[in-house]
Amino acid sequence: MLRAIAVFVAAAGGCVLMWQSFGGVYGDGSGVLVLDVDGVIEPLTADHLARGIDQAEKDGASLVVIRLDTPGGVLGSTREIVRSILESSTPVAVYVSPAGARAASAGAFVAAAANFAVMAPGSTIGAASPVASDGSDLTGAAGRKISEDTQAFIRSIAQARGRNHDALEDTVSKAAAYSAQEALDLGIIDLVAEDMETMLDRLDGRTAETSAGEAVVSSAGAEVRELNRTFMEYALGILARPNVVLLLFIIGGLCLVAEAAVPGMFGPGIAGAIALALALVGFLNLPGSWVGVGLIALAMGLFYGETTAPGFGVFGAGGIVCLIVGSLLLFGNFFSPSDLPSPSFMISPVMIVMTTALATAAWIVFVRVARSEGGTSSGFQTDEDAFLEGQWGVALSDMQPSGQVWVSNKEWSASAGPGASIKEGDEVRVVGVYGEVLKVEKLYEDHESSR
Repeated sequence: MLRAIAVFVAAAGGCVLMWQSFGGVYGDGSGVLVLDVDGVIEPLTADHLARGIDQAEKDGASLVVIRLDTPGGVLGSTREIVRSILESSTPVAVYVSPAGARAASAGAFVAAAANFAVMAPGSTIGAASPVASDGSDLTGAAGRKISEDTQAFIRSIAQARGRNHDALEDTVSKAAAYSAQEALDLGIIDLVAEDMETMLDRLDGRTAETSAGEAVVSSAGAEVRELNRTFMEYALGILARPNVVLLLFIIGGLCLVAEAAVPGMFGPGIAGAIALALALVGFLNLPGSWVGVGLIALAMGLFYGETTAPGFGVFGAGGIVCLIVGSLLLFGNFFSPSDLPSPSFMISPVMIVMTTALATAAWIVFVRVARSEGGTSSGFQTDEDAFLEGQWGVALSDMQPSGQVWVSNKEWSASAGPGASIKEGDEVRVVGVYGEVLKVEKLYEDHESSR
């Protein structure tokens, strides 16, 4: 036992020492830290790049290289990345690579913000006009405001880095795009380099203006290290997908409905809470709309209402409508269309159909369970439920078909059958129990049918 404890302490101490020594990897100021951006620019991308730039500053690296290949992304995340680059005390180079890569849309802003913008032969840059979340052109006053603001944004970046602001502004106002050689000739980028080694050799000895003042790059023959994503970043990358978020919201909501419809199982409630927590984590890392979340929550409430209220599917049908509309509005930033051109964050129509079918099937099961065994909401008939069935009472309000009744010395919510009309003061009889709701019928109608 003592030996095991000693081994554990030694291992923990070794980890602490490694962690403490990790901050000075490039003590001589000659190392290069490489960060990869391969795909859509989103909040997780901004977080990863910010962490990498901070790490390079702690390690004493001479240069940060952002290896870029992106079709575009979210404007808010792009602004965060640009801010991290401009505020960096370590020189930053953006390398659009490999051949065939692109710094489209949001990528053009990122490349322009770097101290050194470099492209591989065969790569492209530009086409940065802002569009709506569904890919359509922005129109009207809002569209003009967003376009003007975006043009001013890239113009300010170009002026800060001494780049051709007219050519860069055209990428926004005219959706212009350039090849590597065209970008070099226009003064948009600094170099065209075939590979990483060539780029580092050509950047060696150059001076960069950073937030800490001028810095001389020492990159020729330097140690190159890549900063991989952490486990948490990988996990968030999986969760922050529109289809995954919707599925987790639906599963979590249905589990909570199941727990409410058949209380005491605990399992569905715990699973539902976990699924909803994961869904919120993914949702908060995407350009989502709380309107969509609210409609999905309302759908789940209506599904539960269907299990407790007698009727013919009004609540359930409303739940399905809310679910479909909520799924459509969940992502895409419908109420603030300010994204740069990029693959849409919209949910797949196939996923919407699948989740709607899942919710509908679950709703039917819940209703059957909740209305089985004498129609109680839990699926199990209690002594009180058995006592109430057949009891006489009086209507306290008009029921067409719902209202209030007085039965067994207590006021209840009640509903009559379709087409029935029960007036205040009419005598009624209980024919079913649905949790806290009674299903009733006119008492005198039974007398007339028996004559």
